[in-house]
Amino acid sequence: MEKIYDIMILGAGAAGLSAGIYASRGKLDTLILSEGITGGQMVLTNEIANYPGVETIKGYELVDIMRGQAKSFGCTIKANVKIVRYQLSGEIKEAELEDGRIFRAKSIILAPGGKPRSLDIPGEKEFEGRGISYCATCDADFFQDKRLIVVGGGNSALEEAVTLTNFASQVTIVHQFDHFQAFAHAVEEAKKNPKISFIMESELRAYMGNGTLEKVQIENLKTKEISELETDGVFVFIGYKPNTDAFKGTVEVNEKDEFIVDPAMRTNIPGVFAAGDSIAKRYRQVTTAVSDGTIAALSATEYVRAND
Repeated sequence: MEKIYDIMILGAGAAGLSAGIYASRGKLDTLILSEGITGGQMVLTNEIANYPGVETIKGYELVDIMRGQAKSFGCTIKANVKIVRYQLSGEIKEAELEDGRIFRAKSIILAPGGKPRSLDIPGEKEFEGRGISYCATCDADFFQDKRLIVVGGGNSALEEAVTLTNFASQVTIVHQFDHFQAFAHAVEEAKKNPKISFIMESELRAYMGNGTLEKVQIENLKTKEISELETDGVFVFIGYKPNTDAFKGTVEVNEKDEFIVDPAMRTNIPGVFAAGDSIAKRYRQVTTAVSDGTIAALSATEYVRAND
């Protein structure tokens, strides 16, 4: 007889694993499918120091614990699979893999995550986690009394630059235009901060260093002059890309391609929920993803039981 899971979760980051823990502990037959490795962005985080109840932990260690919890409650996890087709409408949802296998479920939770937009310049992969960061909340305290660069000109860039001055000795904002896209109050707050300086109409062209980041190459877009600036770290805030392309046209998204959900994590399709970094929200942390996954799992559980 064809197997039909109660809940299928697409994505195995903090949101997906949390949803798996709650759904399977609730005695629902639960499957997690992940196109990447289990853990998502957590695996790339060297140290997590703001997870409640845990003083400090490596990202991969937290992943191992969460994966073990989900499995202990009976959750099935299949990672590094390639999903080629989704069927989200109707009573039974489907996900078809590249090898032809089709998995079916009564409800589905979309937790594909996303990633910060990067500069795609030389040295990026080499120094990621060794001087390059995309999250001030996560990594600011590792740069106490250090010289930092913030790339970007929107609200996130300016607000995070101000936050970083609570730790760093100096912060230089590098922006490609001669004006900022941020709200006036964010610009004003950054400009009046004595620790913040600005390099406008310029872009980073390379990260440089020996083992850890030591300096960057900067091009002035008007004069085409190339210069180098010593730094202990670079924080990049040029936007965030949710992994929602495969679902656009089916699941409702906003102008930033983020899933639109209600407080119960319901999407516009009955029985389809979404959680984590792919949904429309202001903050993206491990803790917020865990919260989203918890709510989505409880909502999906309620949906499945109501429709059985």
